[in-house]
Amino acid sequence: MGAFQFPRIPNHSSSARQPVHQCSTDTMQQKYRFATTLLQSNAASPAQNKLKLTLRLPTSAAGRTTLPMRRLFLRDAASGDMVDDVFVITNKQFSAASTGKYYIKAFVSDASGQLVARMWNTTREIFNWLPDSGFIKVRGRIENYQSNLQFIIESVGPAMDGTYQVEDLVAHTKKNIPEMFAKVREVLGLIRNRHLKALIDAYLADQMLMDNFCKAPAAMSFHHAYLGGLLEHTLNAMQVADAVMPFYPGLNRDLVIAGIFLHDIAKTWELSYNCAFGYTDSGHLVGHIVKSAIWVEQKAREAAAKINEPIPQPLIDVIQHIILSHHGTHEFGSPRLPSSPEALAVHAIENMDAKLMMSLEATRDAADGNWTEYMKAFSGKLYRPDVAPPDMPTPQPAPEMPAPTPPEAETPVAPAPVAPSVPSAAPVPPPSVPAAPVVKPKPALSNPLFERG
Repeated sequence: MGAFQFPRIPNHSSSARQPVHQCSTDTMQQKYRFATTLLQSNAASPAQNKLKLTLRLPTSAAGRTTLPMRRLFLRDAASGDMVDDVFVITNKQFSAASTGKYYIKAFVSDASGQLVARMWNTTREIFNWLPDSGFIKVRGRIENYQSNLQFIIESVGPAMDGTYQVEDLVAHTKKNIPEMFAKVREVLGLIRNRHLKALIDAYLADQMLMDNFCKAPAAMSFHHAYLGGLLEHTLNAMQVADAVMPFYPGLNRDLVIAGIFLHDIAKTWELSYNCAFGYTDSGHLVGHIVKSAIWVEQKAREAAAKINEPIPQPLIDVIQHIILSHHGTHEFGSPRLPSSPEALAVHAIENMDAKLMMSLEATRDAADGNWTEYMKAFSGKLYRPDVAPPDMPTPQPAPEMPAPTPPEAETPVAPAPVAPSVPSAAPVPPPSVPAAPVVKPKPALSNPLFERG
């Protein structure tokens, strides 16, 4: 889709309007690379540095370079704050109020969070100008409505180059993406079944798919909802699986690890993540669970051609079953319920990682109050405080005692030779002497009646 052009809207001065930025991945990467190159530039002279800064940053009327004000991130916003900055706008809706006047409802977001936004007393022309998903300059105020913050938009305009940083607007993982992907390949490299290894290699050989796998969020808003989130979620679950596998020796590690790698692989196709996050039309119609299962058959054919032998159908069926059942219940979108130990393991492990990430993000922050707002994923509120923070030094491991030195083996001593025995005459016993008879003494009486004084 081409870029929206700013129309001539009543009450907006300036005859030379700038286009609204419809974000694409290429545009984002170009802006990021340009900013990185600028900040790391080793120009030969100060004049060259000044020229580059002039190209990158807005200038004042006098021609001097000016820096934009520090951004107020939405996570730090409070009721009463006035905001004038670039944000991402999504999910725009045009509605009529009870008074008959029209208003626009949308989401505005930056890398830190998202708020519901409303623009009162507006027109269809302004609504049509707003992009379905893009960067715009927004001026307005933060208000508290029914215990929730909302953004009241007073005016909108184009996002001018040099007035914002893409990384401030689109949430992204804080971890190193190349390092995470290298670790994923390392874990997958330990698969020992040749047919399953060939199937996984067919995915890894798809460069476009792997590029998207490293960029895609794991979800729109629930868990790991940021660029690189799908990769981070997948690696977390794979490492948890390897950690618990020794406790369940009957589990097939190859199936569990492959199932975790593939369970959300079609999120790369279901979601759009060029600027703001949303569902593609195909994602709405088919969904990532079904599409991920379909891809297994496609990649199995590629793997079979590579190794010159078919991938066994039972293996294909089991991998598809793990994918189709990983949400656990029909209520949460699983076409099938987990029906094998490996399917149960994949569901439990990836669900634990998703739920723990959601709960930690909601509770371990500086927000006021002991309880979060109602969270649909948990059917209630979560308790925020960590009531047992570490307050003692980490105990040091006891020093290892040296192993006892085994006693030296003694050299066996040969027994001394024994002289042969010579028979001797039998000894003559001495003559027997009859023993004297033993006379027992009579007991003495000690009764005082019979004693003399």
